Amino acid sequence: MGARKKKSKKTKNRAYYMRFQPKMRRRRQAKTDYQARRTLIFTDKDKYNAPRYRLVVRVTNRTVICQIVSSKVIGDEILCCAYSSELPRYGLEVGLTNYAACYATGLLLARRVLKKLGLDEQYEGAEEITGEWFCSEMDDEEGKSPFACVLDVGLRPTTTGARVYAAMKGAVDGGLSIPYTDSGKPFPGWYKDEENAQEVFEADVLRKYIFGGHVAEYMNKLQEEDEEKYEKQFSRYIKKGVSGDDLEDLYTKVHEAIRADPSPKPKKVADKAQVSKYARTPKKTLIEKRDHVLNKILSIRNKANRV
Repeated sequence: MGARKKKSKKTKNRAYYMRFQPKMRRRRQAKTDYQARRTLIFTDKDKYNAPRYRLVVRVTNRTVICQIVSSKVIGDEILCCAYSSELPRYGLEVGLTNYAACYATGLLLARRVLKKLGLDEQYEGAEEITGEWFCSEMDDEEGKSPFACVLDVGLRPTTTGARVYAAMKGAVDGGLSIPYTDSGKPFPGWYKDEENAQEVFEADVLRKYIFGGHVAEYMNKLQEEDEEKYEKQFSRYIKKGVSGDDLEDLYTKVHEAIRADPSPKPKKVADKAQVSKYARTPKKTLIEKRDHVLNKILSIRNKANRV
């Protein structure tokens, strides 16, 4: 028998690393679904360089972010944005991430971008919030067509009743043209009737969520059953003097205030006279360094002569 061949340790050679291609950074960080993004920003050849706008909705632990974004070769360009942290200006100081706050943020973005483009008078959106299906359409052939965009939810789960759809509904009722199903499946109030084997959508349930009715029901129920837990969970509401029965009137006033003045708050002018102690000192040039050393030598000589 011949000698047994010694097994060599397998190593990753140059050929392996030439074939190895790591995923993109934001995909590794689980921040961007590039397959969905490619579909959203795809443009036909006959519409070359024409912006395709997306309604980007992101819900964090503390705020709701709504933006109108178009993609460029060098990166994304934001046309307009709105945050739920702006809602205290309109009278809503608590509950800035719930379903009703998402709707109000979407409404604020819609009215703001239409005012920026000069379309706010032509497209006022839904006259009354009923929860029914609504979509802005061109009134006459002479006017401008409605501002159209598509919804971008990122990596957010698109389940029935998700808050990203609340922001979309607010933007649609505010006057934007966003394609979505008329079955009502994205919103609360939709369910499947197994007995009759058909889908049912109750618009009144969606309207209740838009005006914070689900929060009001839970507040009243918790206040009756467990007073201590109610005071702990809704301490900010109690501090601001907001009860469950006041929520619908509160959100109605917020919607009216947003439609009255959706413009963003002007930025504060920075006081340039005030210098931070943490400011980074710029590097000295060669001439400045020589002058500094020369001055230091002269100051030491002057001290020595005085002595």
